[in-house]
Amino acid sequence: MSTIHFETELVRVLRGSNVSHDLSVSHLVEKALERKEGTLTSTGAFRATTGKYTGRSPKDKFIVKEKDTKETIDWGIVNQPISSEVFERLYMKVLHYLNYQNEIFVRRGYVGADKKHQLSIRVINELAWHNLFVKQLFISPQQEELSSFYPEFTIISAPGFKANPKIDGTNSEAFIIISFEKRTILIGGTEYAGEMKKSIFSVMNFLLPNRNVLPMHCSANVGVEGDVALFFGLSGTGKTTLSADPHRALIGDDEHGWSTNGIFNIEGGCYAKCINLSKENEPQIFNAIRFGSVIENVVIEESSRKAKYEDSSLTENTRAAYSLDVIPNSVIPSVSGHPNTIIFLTADAFGVLPPISKLSKEQSMYHFLSGYTSKLAGTERGITKPEATFSTCFGAPFLPLHPGVYAKMLGEKITEHHVNVFLVNTGWSGGPYGIGKRINLSHTRAMIQAALQGELKSMETVVDPIFRLRIPLHCPGVPDELLQPRKTWNSEREYEKKARQLANKFNENFKKFNDLSSTFFSAGPTSTI
Repeated sequence: MSTIHFETELVRVLRGSNVSHDLSVSHLVEKALERKEGTLTSTGAFRATTGKYTGRSPKDKFIVKEKDTKETIDWGIVNQPISSEVFERLYMKVLHYLNYQNEIFVRRGYVGADKKHQLSIRVINELAWHNLFVKQLFISPQQEELSSFYPEFTIISAPGFKANPKIDGTNSEAFIIISFEKRTILIGGTEYAGEMKKSIFSVMNFLLPNRNVLPMHCSANVGVEGDVALFFGLSGTGKTTLSADPHRALIGDDEHGWSTNGIFNIEGGCYAKCINLSKENEPQIFNAIRFGSVIENVVIEESSRKAKYEDSSLTENTRAAYSLDVIPNSVIPSVSGHPNTIIFLTADAFGVLPPISKLSKEQSMYHFLSGYTSKLAGTERGITKPEATFSTCFGAPFLPLHPGVYAKMLGEKITEHHVNVFLVNTGWSGGPYGIGKRINLSHTRAMIQAALQGELKSMETVVDPIFRLRIPLHCPGVPDELLQPRKTWNSEREYEKKARQLANKFNENFKKFNDLSSTFFSAGPTSTI
């Protein structure tokens, strides 16, 4: 299909009488309620459920194999190829489907708070609440920008359109397909709103490195003296919670770029996990859930319309989407200087990694490439309990290019800007999942505060003989025995057995990087003492 014909068909749909453009928050909430897409909670937030798709569906995500991508994409189980013919047939079917809906919703926006590296996007939604989600998550144009606005990428989301795998060439009824040539993301069969957010992040992960910008799956905040901190980690490891610090200004909770000028947020909002959310532990997130925000798959008490954040009967992956500007101490526009500190967050289900350890540059690169954590229940379809996993660069599902591209850029920036790097375990201690206990959030906050304030620089450390990590012997506000995992287990023999199991997993996983420098391998754990 020629590009001209491709765009002509889209224009025909956008000019239909059933299209509503750039509706306000209030208007979208009214539409969503009128269409019975969800309900309002006691705080005024809009609550929706997403059916059987309560998390990302990575097996249904594809990238079209085209002239500009066939040699550059790191093809495999993460970046699955699909042909232009399959994409174009589905594209026409989805447009035909949307053309016959009573109403569809279109919104213009930006990704990238740094205007020098900003991408203009257009989102076409079948559901009003999805368009509300987009309004909160992406950056809204100023009124004076709309007259000359031209979308560089388009997201088309039609959850009601179900693919037929035998006919349409997909793996299931759901599909998430990115075409860089056609500058289009096509989504169908799933109501999970996070697919829109993460698909455009994948796009930025492809485009930004060519502009000498490192895209990162991390949250970021800044102190009163301008000291910037980055928090890397997969969903559920604490990126949003730990970066939402009342004593530091929030730059963003999930996706950032690191340019020659510093850090910038890729989004205009936050998408926080809210299972077991409480006002006491996470006041900023709790208070952000108000009129205009969206909560997904949260159980609501029928009579009071109060959210039951402790209820995981629909999914562990309950979510809240809200605009960054509802956080009292957020940075608007979301740009800042170069980071002073990087925190790698991991939720260790083995219960053997120290709660905090200082990394050398070589160890930083090793753990960035490893991206060890435990997938938490509900983040992806089929995950019902924590599973140990390695997600390269703490964001493998969203990296179209070879991991070495991102790792090399990060290493260069750590060196150039003299960044301190720490590995922080927000997972289990005293035993593996099911036996040990999850590390107390207040202790994690105390350790991170100490790292950010430089209190651990001169602290005496001990080197773990298995993981070769430098563990501080003391940390303000944290019991000394918690800092060394082997002291929290009832049996040191069982600890060493489990620790060696994890060390072997690290070493086995890292074999896929055998084309990298041997110094990275020596920075990892040893399987024997």
